[in-house]
Amino acid sequence: MMRLLSLLAGILLLAYPLAVYLGLTHLGSSALLSILLVTFALRLLPRLSPVREWLLLGRLLACVGLVLTALSAIFSAQHWLLYYPVAVSVALLCLFGWSLTQPMSLVERLARLQDPELPPAGVRYTRTVTKVWCGFFVLNGGLAVATVWYGDLALWSLYNGLVSYLLMGLLMGGEYLVRLRVKRSFTS
Repeated sequence: MMRLLSLLAGILLLAYPLAVYLGLTHLGSSALLSILLVTFALRLLPRLSPVREWLLLGRLLACVGLVLTALSAIFSAQHWLLYYPVAVSVALLCLFGWSLTQPMSLVERLARLQDPELPPAGVRYTRTVTKVWCGFFVLNGGLAVATVWYGDLALWSLYNGLVSYLLMGLLMGGEYLVRLRVKRSFTS
């Protein structure tokens, strides 16, 4: 049951920009704040992950979400809710960037879950991919901040709820295609 609740909260957080938009334009802020408080609290429930940092990141972001929701409630200022996607980009940038200071980058650790015998060229490739993701998170976070400061809720929702996901998907898809070519060069 706990896993199901945690999974449900994760799905709700993927739809966070849409939920905030609909909540602010149709539900009213008190209903939205209640939903968000429950959702972020559910993300604090115990879960399993093969990468411990993902768990820590999820809990950190749940705490940030709770703080932003509380600030919004305390000060009756809905703009606090708009900073959550910025916090997600900053947290992911920190995680990926921090992993570059470690012997094994985060992308390498994820790659080794599928291929424990990653060749040295693969290690270099995963380090480069980690740097590309860092660049993406800088760009995405900057654009997320710009949508908050611009002050148009519809634009904020469009970018953070659709465009950023499409850009992430394009990056994942492009990286997958490049990875296939790079893997072929390992075996040649």
